[in-house]
Amino acid sequence: MKVGVGGTFNVLHRGHRALLDKAFEVGDEVVIGITSDDFTSKNKARQVPLQERVQALGSYLSQKGKTYSINVIESSQARLLSDDSIEALVASPETYIEAERLAKLRLEKGMKPLQIIRIGYILADDCTPISASRVLAGEIDESGKMLRPMRMGVGSDNPVKLDAVRNVMVRIYGEVEVSPTRVRTSVPAEPWGDEVEKGAMERARSSLGQFDFGVGIEAGIFEHNGSLYDVQFCAILDRMNRFTIGHGLGFRYPPNVEDRLREGKSVGRIFRELYGQEKSGRGEGAIGFLTHGMLKRGELTEQSVIAAMVPRIRKELYFEL
Repeated sequence: MKVGVGGTFNVLHRGHRALLDKAFEVGDEVVIGITSDDFTSKNKARQVPLQERVQALGSYLSQKGKTYSINVIESSQARLLSDDSIEALVASPETYIEAERLAKLRLEKGMKPLQIIRIGYILADDCTPISASRVLAGEIDESGKMLRPMRMGVGSDNPVKLDAVRNVMVRIYGEVEVSPTRVRTSVPAEPWGDEVEKGAMERARSSLGQFDFGVGIEAGIFEHNGSLYDVQFCAILDRMNRFTIGHGLGFRYPPNVEDRLREGKSVGRIFRELYGQEKSGRGEGAIGFLTHGMLKRGELTEQSVIAAMVPRIRKELYFEL
């Protein structure tokens, strides 16, 4: 099958390589259209000269071991409306609508049907699409790695939460910037059940701003088999308006704490009255008191952040784009 693929290929980044790889995977012969300098200058603020773009393409494609051709094109229609031998077109999310339009035009001209093969976005570290403009701007490299610190907005000024986010993100990304944002949520100070996740999501959304991620962390009470458990949720929102959610381990409250919780008292007040221990959320927390320091609140918070980051660490397994 002869397969077509086209683009500017201003910088041959990982998204372009995925597009080309798919074309060579499904086709016996691949026809690559690369836009001319004149056509590119009308659509791109910055451009790499055609000769350099063709050289980069040829270097990558020389390893494929299949027949291919590189054609300079002056429009998106290129050979598609004249070459009936092209049976399929591989399209990115940006070019998919145009590809469908061209397939319809071919049918109207009495040409053979054109199969459209769509691939998803290839995401950079910040979970937004890799693009040549971002590479040329020096924000990311050709593989999507950030060339500046990842920026995190956290919906709290609690140092335990801020440290937990920083500790986890440094392990994933290296250099990060973590900024606190005091926010208000619609959930009560002592959330129960579904209110916990809702509070975390509201904190994440309120803290996103101009950051790469907005991070919200909320602890609350869950009932299971008649017992009450503390569970901490983390919600992370990116600039594509996509949430990922996770939570840490849940631990059960002592029976005398459970009784008072059902009376409507707060965890902080109960621990203060019963044990002289304040659950302010800024110290070792209830978990530190109940485990004699084996597990501290910060570690519990880190668990929730890691859990929320799982789909972002292995985004190729989770995100359908």
